[in-house]
Amino acid sequence: MITKLNLENILFLDIETVPETQHFSDLDKTKQDLWDAKSRYQRKEEFTAEEFYDRAGIWAEFGKIICISVGYFTIQGDTRLFRTTSFYGEERKLLVEFKNLLISHFSQAKHLLCAHNGKEFDFPYIARRMIIHNIELPYKLNLFGKKPWEIPHLDTMELWKFGDYKTYTSLKLMTNVLGIPSPKDDIDGSEVYKTYYVDNDIDRIIIYCEKDTIAVAQIFLRLRGDSILTDDEIIHV
Repeated sequence: MITKLNLENILFLDIETVPETQHFSDLDKTKQDLWDAKSRYQRKEEFTAEEFYDRAGIWAEFGKIICISVGYFTIQGDTRLFRTTSFYGEERKLLVEFKNLLISHFSQAKHLLCAHNGKEFDFPYIARRMIIHNIELPYKLNLFGKKPWEIPHLDTMELWKFGDYKTYTSLKLMTNVLGIPSPKDDIDGSEVYKTYYVDNDIDRIIIYCEKDTIAVAQIFLRLRGDSILTDDEIIHV
């Protein structure tokens, strides 16, 4: 039961991704053809491969991570704090920095990673991009040979399903129904491409990513039956 988990042993996280290049035309011909084939089912006849390219960040083979925000609890007596920080910039550098955090502070058997839809998106995306950059996977992301009950990942969307696998529930919807302040009060995922490539505003993306990470922690608290965090319990470091 999640109520028995020690909050201090969980690293909450969220990632933001964009297409690997700003324009479809920046890809070489082989990669353009591969994108055309990969995206054909999703775009159907409504868009050309080039018109659909701003959504390429969803796929690790055609996108890149521009920000990983993490958060963790520290509890001393009656004082509960949630500390957030972010890794951003050049992708390989931020992946190495994130890996170093896992190795130095969240590598023990008791430690868990938690994200919303993390098992389908965040965790495999990070692992794939690490492999692409020739970064050896840290233990918490290396799932090869692990049995299902040995995987150290929590997923707030999966927890919300209660065994129902027919539905997808967005972070925005869950915060709404659970009475949690919305993390989407500025931009949402569909605007990250423009914010990054056109506006060159990484700071805005970092704030958005950290808000999502906080929202994941808030959802987890509600699923446990705990009170949600107040503003003075959240620290940005």
